[in-house]
Amino acid sequence: ALVMSIAILFFLPILHTNKSQGLQFYPMNQILFWYMFIIVILLTWIGARPVEDPYILTGQILTVLYFLYYIINPIVSKIWDKTLNY
Repeated sequence: ALVMSIAILFFLPILHTNKSQGLQFYPMNQILFWYMFIIVILLTWIGARPVEDPYILTGQILTVLYFLYYIINPIVSKIWDKTLNY
C-alpha cells in the first residue's frame, strides 16, 4: 500500500483522458479534489498518532477512501463528458 500510494501518482498523466484539461468544467471533480485534500490532511494527522484502537480503524478507512478517489475520479470525468456531449 505504501508503494502504491506513491506509484499511483506516476500513472495519473497516463490515465488522464478528459476532453478538457482544467477542473473548472468538472464541478463534481472539484468536489472530489477537496475531498481528496481533506483525506490527505487526515492521513497525515493519523500517521502522527500512536498505534491504538481508534486510530488504526480510522487510518484503514481513510486509506481505502484515498485509493477510491483514483477509481472514482476518472469515472466521474467520463460521465460528465458524456453529459456535456463532447
